[in-house]
Amino acid sequence: MTIRSLEIFVRVAECGKMSEVARNMYITQSSVSQAISEIEKEYGVKLFDRISKKLYLTEAGKKLLGYGKHLLSINEEMIDCMKHCAKNIRIRVGATVTVGTCVISPIILELYKRNPLVEPEVFVEDTSLIAKKLLNSELDIAIVEGKINHPDIVIKSIIKDHLVLICSNKHKFYKRDSVEVSELSNQPLIMRELGSGTRAQLENQLKELKIPMNIRWSCYNSEAILRAVTDNFGIAVISELLVEEYLKKNLLWSCDIEGIKLCRTFDIAYHKNKFFTENISSFFDISVEFGKKEMRKKVRR
Repeated sequence: MTIRSLEIFVRVAECGKMSEVARNMYITQSSVSQAISEIEKEYGVKLFDRISKKLYLTEAGKKLLGYGKHLLSINEEMIDCMKHCAKNIRIRVGATVTVGTCVISPIILELYKRNPLVEPEVFVEDTSLIAKKLLNSELDIAIVEGKINHPDIVIKSIIKDHLVLICSNKHKFYKRDSVEVSELSNQPLIMRELGSGTRAQLENQLKELKIPMNIRWSCYNSEAILRAVTDNFGIAVISELLVEEYLKKNLLWSCDIEGIKLCRTFDIAYHKNKFFTENISSFFDISVEFGKKEMRKKVRR
């Protein structure tokens, strides 16, 4: 099986039409069919079921598609590297919102120190979208706040984070050291969007305790949450990393919630078949060291 025949197979698997692949690759449809037939013959498997003129991947085809995407991605990286040996290749990094706001920038800055020619591309999305991009080889590595449970994605916890309740200086919780979880009943909540690790953790625990939630705002970024709480539209549960400046300026108040656990970790994630280039290895090492530094800071505080 050649890289060319593998590329043809992947394209057919993704669009489901040999004629469209032939047109886009400027080859004949018989060439497309022959490439797939040669793979099937070489390994003694059937890659597609043809039903009513439509193509459906078999189990063998699904497995080959997963490997094929990663092999083509590695091949692309190799070509990129050979073409640009004088400078280093890009690294595609995923980050969830809190990570993108508080964590990713210092890690990238340290990466620049080790290799000034690195070309990082950072994508800030929710955890579920980042997982899909990792599986589809659209990202090299990521740091996420939500949980990814997939057998093809490797996870390593690197940073411990603590969630706190925040309110404005006009709210009845202002100046409280803590509040009981039962006091959150029907309080107007400013929440992250569905798919957020922060939201999932709070929702799951309140549902278990049968505490009714009154979600007023659903926000895709932390800045919107902080502003809404500052203006006293409601309360929120958010990473303590995000509120330090607001607390210093006395714009917000933070406290713990008694009766639930609001600790979590930020995890580094990558595909189990990912080939680690020098830059990806550096990013991984820097991220782990960053997590250790954050832990030492918390111990001193």
